[in-house]
Order: sequence, then C-alpha cells, then structure tokens
Amino acid sequence: MTPQRVTLITLGVADLAESRAFYARLGWVEHRESQPSIAFFQLNGLALGLFGRDHLAEDQGRAGAALGTGAMTLAQNFATEIEVDAAFAAALAAGATALKVPEKVFWGGYSGYWADPDGHVWEMAMNPFWPLNADGSLTLPGAE
Repeated sequence: MTPQRVTLITLGVADLAESRAFYARLGWVEHRESQPSIAFFQLNGLALGLFGRDHLAEDQGRAGAALGTGAMTLAQNFATEIEVDAAFAAALAAGATALKVPEKVFWGGYSGYWADPDGHVWEMAMNPFWPLNADGSLTLPGAE
C-alpha cells in the first residue's frame, strides 16, 4: 500500500443540514453510507465527509477545540477557462461566497476562489501545464 494517498477528507461544519443543502445545490449527490450525523460524497478516487465541528473535535480527541477554516484549499481543475467560470458561477448560485473572481494568474493558468457556508475554501482552476485525464482526475506530469 502506498503511503502517499488520501482516501477521505472530512470538513467540520457548523450546521450539517445547511451544508448538505449547499452541496446538493452544487449538484453533489450524497452516498447511501451517509448518516444523520455525517454526510458522505463519493469523489473520483476518494470521499468527502461533512461532520459537525463539535462532533469532529470530539472524534479527534480534542473535545471543545475551536476548529478553524481557510488554512487550506480544496481545488477542482478544469480543461478550459470557460469551465472554470461556469463552475464558479454555479457555486455562487448555490450560496458560496466569492473570494477571488477567476482571472489569469502569475503561474500561467486561470483561477478563482470561493468559500462554502462554513468558510472552507475551494479553488476553481485551469492549469495549462497539467492536462486532466479523461475522467477529470489529475496525474501530475511525470508521475505516471
């Protein structure tokens, strides 16, 4: 088993019902393994979980800890700038907060950022140096 992998990303949320509704408005479909206290979404090769912040802190052995947001970015890469713009607009229509409108960036690509209702930051990007696989997944050049 390779140690360099991620299988599940869990986001702590203030209001699970609100977060479920937000991701549903994005078009995401909950997996049947979801439970009243946690929502799961099957992604391409991994899963995303939404879990109440207090419950997440307790599960981590840090009951009462104030869990923060915004210190990391989740990203979706797209093949074109038009796709980035469409995904960004869809997120805003679903209730996301715009942080940076998509624009050409210093590294040669195109990207923008939005935050979900809990402040988790998502980047929508097109990187001309990282072509996507047919299924939308990313394999870094030379990592085949």
